[in-house]
Order: sequence, then structure tokens, then C-alpha cells
Amino acid sequence: MSDTTTTATTATTIAGEHARIEPNILYFGTPVVLISTLNEDGSPNLAPMSSAFWLGWRGLLGLGARAKTAQNLLRTRECVLNLPSDALAPAVDRLALTTGSDPVPERKWERGYRHVADKFGRAGLTPVPSETVAPPRAAECPVAMETVVEAVHPIGEGGGTLAFEVRVQRVWAHEGIRLAGTDDHIDPDAWRPLIMSFQKLYGLGPQVHPSTLATIPERMYRSDDLERARSL
Repeated sequence: MSDTTTTATTATTIAGEHARIEPNILYFGTPVVLISTLNEDGSPNLAPMSSAFWLGWRGLLGLGARAKTAQNLLRTRECVLNLPSDALAPAVDRLALTTGSDPVPERKWERGYRHVADKFGRAGLTPVPSETVAPPRAAECPVAMETVVEAVHPIGEGGGTLAFEVRVQRVWAHEGIRLAGTDDHIDPDAWRPLIMSFQKLYGLGPQVHPSTLATIPERMYRSDDLERARSL
């Protein structure tokens, strides 16, 4: 058998271990975020989402353009990103199928959503004042990040989905997840984020393998945004 034939056979064998599928959603697992914003009347809105990631002191949030949170962000340009722990799963689930929009958008109505004005009350969470933005933080969430909108990027055709680029201005953390003896480190062995995977809620288990990447000191990732936040 030639080398070419051997290579082709090996490739076919490896590829055969996969099956082509067409999932309706691709939520393979990301942290849950409770976004607090301000409504037109000054009352706070609180909405769960999981389409978020961070680079330095910036984040990217994917939201439906018609969502109340998206509308509030477009109008006020600020929010707080509250990160619940896995222990707060019941509070997050109480916000499921609720919306701050009144009337409820048709597509959400079809999925069983209903209007709830007091989202903090519904979740059983406590709003506390922020330092640099108007929306409140959720006291029970171990991490809260005050942010401002720097840019809005439409995704796909029709403008139905928006990606909000936000810049972090303050990071708050419970003492229980801060690495002892530091003022700039979260202890990953103490922090247990709530994870959403294919619409279901999960916790994060212990570290499974030593990380070579973790040998790089975190301070080497500092960006100008951090220094900018200090000046506020």
C-alpha cells in the first residue's frame, strides 16, 4: 500500500469518528451574566444572558436588538455585568421567560415570556449602588463589573442581533473568591461560575490538569483600559 493510500485511509478513519449534525443553537458552555441596566423611568432591569466573552478590560455581549437590555444599552450606553456563582442558579432560573419589555415582543410571547417589572425582586437579589455607572450591582453575585458601551456591531443580516463592545470601569469581587494576600487576583479554585450549556445550568468542577499558560504572570496582560479606569 502506498503512502498516499495509507494517509487517505487514516484520514477517513479519523473523520469517520464524527457525525455531521445541524444543531439549532451552539451554546457549548459559557458563563451566565446578569446584566443590569436602567429603564426609561429610572427603574433597574436585570436580564440573564450567556453570549459574552472578555479580552483585557473589554467585553463583547451578544443580544437580540429588540431585547429590553439592548434597548437600554443603546439609550444609556452603560450597564453592570453581574456574574452569579453556581449557588445562585435558582435566582437566575427565576428570571427565565421574563422580560422587561411591555408589551412583550411577539417572538418572546410565542416562547412563553411574560413581562416582569421588578426583576431584582423576582430573582430575590439585592440592588446596591455602583460607583461609575447608574445601574446597580447585584450584591449576591460574587463578581460585578461596571461597564460603558464603546461600540455596537450588527451581526448577520437584518440587524436582529447586536454585539455590544463594553469597556470595564470597575471590578468588584467578594472576599471569598479573592486570592489571599493580593488585591488583583481572583482565586480560580474558589470561584465557581454558573455555566449555561445548551440552555441548561451547570457548575464548574475542579482543575483537571496543570496549565502551562498559567505560568505567565497575570500582570503581563494589563491594558491601558485598566489605567484609564483608575483615573475615574
